[in-house]
Amino acid sequence: MYTRRQFEFRNALRWNVRGGLWSGLWALLITIIHTVFGIESLALPALPVTVLGTAVAFYLGFKGNAAYDRLWEARKIWGGIVNSSRTWGAHVIGMVTDRDVADAPSTPLAKVHRELILRHVGWLSALRTQLRRRKTWENDTDRNNYFRKLRGTFDMSPERLRSRLEPYVTTEELEAVMQQANQATQLIRKQGERLRDLRDERRIDDFRHIALAKLLEEFYTLQGKCERIKNFPLPRQYATANLWFVIVFLMLMPFALLGAFDDSGHWAVWLTVPTSAIVGWVFVTWNLVLDYTENPFEGLINDIPMDALSRTIEIDMLQMLGDTSVPKPIQPDENGGLY
Repeated sequence: MYTRRQFEFRNALRWNVRGGLWSGLWALLITIIHTVFGIESLALPALPVTVLGTAVAFYLGFKGNAAYDRLWEARKIWGGIVNSSRTWGAHVIGMVTDRDVADAPSTPLAKVHRELILRHVGWLSALRTQLRRRKTWENDTDRNNYFRKLRGTFDMSPERLRSRLEPYVTTEELEAVMQQANQATQLIRKQGERLRDLRDERRIDDFRHIALAKLLEEFYTLQGKCERIKNFPLPRQYATANLWFVIVFLMLMPFALLGAFDDSGHWAVWLTVPTSAIVGWVFVTWNLVLDYTENPFEGLINDIPMDALSRTIEIDMLQMLGDTSVPKPIQPDENGGLY
């Protein structure tokens, strides 16, 4: 997530300077042929190309709405994870008690609380690791991977996941979970099994068991919603056709600008080049922005800051346990990125 008030213009220009460059070079070629070689027939009426540009802009608007909906839904899902996680921590502390236990349990109550809360923090680690594993339709260029490596969002391998889970679960449980295809799912299942054991130990009654189990159901629901966004992209026919339409419009635009500038004088036709470059940069940049917006779990600067949100949850839950030495909140990096 980008946290500064505005993107710096020089960074935005550097991010997609090629869009304007290629549009300007194409317009330069057309203008040279038209002016130097005197081929007047290259000048087209502006109206048809203007209509095409309007249609492309509408199509970009449709893609923008769809992409923003995916991003905003992902943010609402993680907002739900934050809220439900805090509720889980409060319920574990308040509902799991030794009040109705006749004999002294083998596991101290404080250790049970810590186990349930730390396993949940491990689930957060597993979930965000799995969500950042790249799909074929996501932005997987060398430049993007360079920034992923720089910010620690590139390596989402099983080995990386294992190292993330080690502080939160036992060695035996870690080995069992790592044998499964979906580690996040198995960690919630393990929470459910532990609640069953606590019910048998009379540390929770039926009512409290149901309340805690409903929270686990909510975590499954939120995880499934994240996986739906991750595993089903914005339909590629929309994304691909959008790019084609932008290219067609930018290819035709210099011909229409020639016709428009011809009426202003012989040298005015050279304004076709900078005008095409600027309009091309705008259209290509907007299309590129939407490409990055539609995938909110890529591990890039425009994504949901899952690391920062997970750290916030971890701090809250550890303080519920009474810990005074807790990790610090994750701060934006020097470029304003929060991951």
